[in-house]
Order: sequence, then structure tokens, then C-alpha cells
Amino acid sequence: MDARAVRDRASDLPTEPGVYQFLADEQVLYVGKAVDIRDRVRSYADPRSRRIERMVDRADAIDVAVTDTETQALLLEANMIKRHQPRYNVRLKDDKSYPLVQLTDHPVPRIEITRDPDEGATVYGPYTSRSRLETVVKGLREIYGVRGCSDHKYANRDRPCLDYEVGICTAPCTGEISEAAYAEDVTATQRFFEGEIGVLATPLRRSMEQAAESREFERAANLRDRLQTVEAFHGDSGAAVASEESGGERLLDVLGVAIEGEEATVARLHSDGGQLVDRDRHTLAAPDSGPDQIARVLSAFVPQYYAERELPDALVLPEHLDDQELAAWLDAEDVAVRVPGAGREATLVDLALKNARRGTDGRDEVGALAAALDIDRPTRIEGFDVSHAQGNEAVGSNVTFVDGSRESSDYRRKRLNGGNDDYANMRSLVEWRASRAVEGCDDRPDPDLLVIDGGEGQLSAARAALDAIDWDIPTIAIAKDEELVITPERTHDWPDDAPQLHLVQRVRDEAHRFALQYHQTLRDEVSTALDGIDGIGPETRKRLLGRFGSVKGVRGASRDELLSVEGVGEGTVTLLEEQL
Repeated sequence: MDARAVRDRASDLPTEPGVYQFLADEQVLYVGKAVDIRDRVRSYADPRSRRIERMVDRADAIDVAVTDTETQALLLEANMIKRHQPRYNVRLKDDKSYPLVQLTDHPVPRIEITRDPDEGATVYGPYTSRSRLETVVKGLREIYGVRGCSDHKYANRDRPCLDYEVGICTAPCTGEISEAAYAEDVTATQRFFEGEIGVLATPLRRSMEQAAESREFERAANLRDRLQTVEAFHGDSGAAVASEESGGERLLDVLGVAIEGEEATVARLHSDGGQLVDRDRHTLAAPDSGPDQIARVLSAFVPQYYAERELPDALVLPEHLDDQELAAWLDAEDVAVRVPGAGREATLVDLALKNARRGTDGRDEVGALAAALDIDRPTRIEGFDVSHAQGNEAVGSNVTFVDGSRESSDYRRKRLNGGNDDYANMRSLVEWRASRAVEGCDDRPDPDLLVIDGGEGQLSAARAALDAIDWDIPTIAIAKDEELVITPERTHDWPDDAPQLHLVQRVRDEAHRFALQYHQTLRDEVSTALDGIDGIGPETRKRLLGRFGSVKGVRGASRDELLSVEGVGEGTVTLLEEQL
């Protein structure tokens, strides 16, 4: 396109906020955001750099999408850059994006949160907080019963599923509601996402008031919290509200940038409560050279990286951002942005810069693992472990690493029913993950490698699960005692200082930690059931759990078995029988 063609196309464009795309043969070359689409696109008639001039010369069309707010335009731009990886944008080379909500293009639509909407779907978003979005979608399903199941599960049912039993679906699959009535509920759901808060807020407020009148204070408090989330939802297109935490800044991210040739590296140091707890590196395509090159890298990195990640209380940067819309968004999120000149934070920026230049210990662990296993580079790795206490309360963990760093927003956990059979539990856990992926119920991208905590038995169980679901993902196991890495073909005994071994160990250890944490949470939840019984003190509770292992064990014990526990008399047994 020449300058005249750009001006002619711009004259037809809206003056509202939104996102624009330069296209060549329907391929996306460049994505940008604007407060005024017409003015911004018109400026490309006189490109600011040689790189952008080349892009405009190649382009043969311009497409736009209008948004309600500037913040929404910023988020949509980050989503589209990640989805299309346009050649002329500064791109963060990972696969995270902001969540969207879609109502599918079916006679009986389903609602779901997704990063990659279906063709023809009605799509709302993007939103910055997945947790708030999940609260809203769950509330809508409880009130309007819109289905969330996959088409595979919806088809050929002869009775409603569990969603109907727990009240979050009206079961159109079996005719429990007519298609006409269901369509009205879908329309109400659409009205909420189009800005009509009362569609959800009014019934929530009514339920909250009824719970308070019935003295169900815990339920009333839960409904109050959900109501606050709903009422704040459209305040800034789903962007996070101001932090309610007190006590100053707890979470601090420090960024350093190094540019070499056509690539830029951003190193992030993460501090929690004054302690440096994590560091990672990310690669982007470098923008054109110039005095503001680092600022442009930072302005591209921040919105793309923090898609679905928790924003810190403060960002410490080597240079000021060059994007006023991004700065306004961070300010609205209550994120302090600083460029220190001296002191401890300046030292941290220097450290981040060294990490950007050298990498973590100067070694590419992900590349080393790919070479050692003779597989494609495993950018996304998922780890699995199971935990139980003498067969009670078995749980499974599923953790995710991206480019060798923890991706905690993609962690999942599950209660299991395999007792103390570690192999059965592992098969159940991996089968659960695989089936969700195949059925399209898991919004995470497929991993490049699975790491199983255990030996040959656990690996065989995991592979049996993958075969049963027909989910073809490379899978390895790491045994704890000798730190051997086991594949279906052979066993690797790597040196203790091998970078690929360190990465596999980190994944294994994190899966183990997350499983134990969940197991302890369940044990804590179990103990509260006994704590709620007046007349049973902490020592008696401790003896009961020590003897029978869990509340389930206490419930199943005979009267004589209960009486055999020190400190338990007839009165205590009666209390247990009546209240447990």
C-alpha cells in the first residue's frame, strides 16, 4: 500500500478505540492498538521507521476491531499478537493469552472460557483476571443453567449429567428444558456480557439477603464476595480492581533487557516479601534500533507476559515505558512502576540485566533436555505426582513449566479414588488430563513433554492412560532414589551436574510439593469437621485422627472402637454419632 491508499482506507475507519491489522494475502503482518483508530492508521502514511515502511509496502489490506475501552484494546492487541505472531510486531515467544468467553454457534450453545474461540462463536473479552471470570461464568450457569459440556458429552445422552444434579445446567440434552426456553437463558447471559449487570447481580443480591435473614452467615458472606466481583466486572472490561492487601508492596518484579541482533531477551526477577524467589528469561523479536529500543521491548513484553499471570505490586524497570496506554492500565491496576537511579532496586535491575545477557547459569536446560531425549524442544512440560496417607485421601498434582520456569496459573490438582495403589492413581490422573485435552475441556495448550514422578511402574501406568485416550505426548519418569530418568526405550543415568537433569528434577520436585500441599489442605479440611463439634477438644480430635486416619475412618468405626480411644467416653461417642 502506498501513502494515498493508507489515507483512503483510514478515512473509512471509525474514530473509536480498538485494534487494527495490516494484512498481506490475508496473513497478519502487524497488529496495533489505538484510542482513535482512524487517526492512528492515517499516521502510517508517513511511517516512523524503515521496518514499518517495509510492512506498509507489503500490506494489501487493513482490518479493524472496535472495543469499548482503551484497556480492552490493549488486551485484545496482546491476544492477537500472541495468536498470529505477526512478523513486524515485537513478539513474546510464548503461548499465553488473555481469556475470552464464548457462546458457541450451536442450536443449544455452550458457554466456556477459552483463549482460542471457535469459528462462528459469540465472543466477549478479553479479560485480565481468569479467577474473576470463572466466578462470573459459574454464577451465570447457576442462575441460567447454560451448558458447559463438550459436544461429545452433549450428544446421545439418555439422562442428565452431574451438572444438572448440582444445579448449573438445565439439561437441554435430555429435554429437561425446551430449546426455546434455553435460548431465552442464553440471551440473558449475553445481556450480562454486553453490560447489563443486573442480569446476574440482582438474583445474587436476593440470595444474599435471604441467606442473611435465615442466619446462614457463611453462605451470605460468600454471596456478598461474588456480588462484589460481579459488580466490579465491567468496571474496566474485567481488569483487576485495586488490591485490597495492606502492608505495602509484597510482590515485586524486576526486568532487565539485552538486545543482540534481531532478538531481545527480557530477564525477570521475582521477589516475594523481600526475598528473591524466582527468575526466568523470555525471548522477543527485537524492534528497530534507536534510543527508545529498550523501552519499546518493555512496552511489548509487559502486556503479553502478564496475560493470565498475577500482576505484581510493583514493576522495577531499567527505562520508562514508551506506551502511555500501557502506563495508564498499570496505574489502574495499582501497579507501581519505578526506574531506580540508585540503591537496592538499582542493584536488582543490574542483576536482571546480567541474567538477560548470560542466561541462567549460562546453560540452556530446555535445549539440553531436547538433545538428550532426541525430541523437539519441550517448551511446555507438565509434571505429575500422587500423594496419599496410608491409602487415605489420595490426590494428584499436575504442574506446568514453560521455557524451564514454573507456570503456576496452569497448575491443576485432583482427588483420586485409587487408595494406596500408586499405579492406579497415576493412570487415573494422567487419563483425566488426557481426556480433558482430547475433549477440548482443558483450556491449556497441549504440553510437549510429560514428567512422571516415579519409576517404570508409574511410567507404564501413565503410558497406558495415554494409549487409552489416544493422546500422543512424549512421556518420561524420574525415580527418586538413584535419580534415573526412564523413557520407554531406555534408562538415562545423567551426571549430577547435567542441565537437563536439573530441569527434570525441578519439575518432579514441584509436582511432589504441589501434591503434598493439596493433601495437607484436605487433611486440614477434614479436621475442621471434628473441630465443629462442641465437646471434642484438640487432643481428642488428634487421637481420633491418629487412630482412624481420617473423618471417614472415624465415621466407619464401631462404638467399641471409638470407646477404645483415650479420652473418648459414651458422651463423646454420642456426639460423634449425632453430628459427624
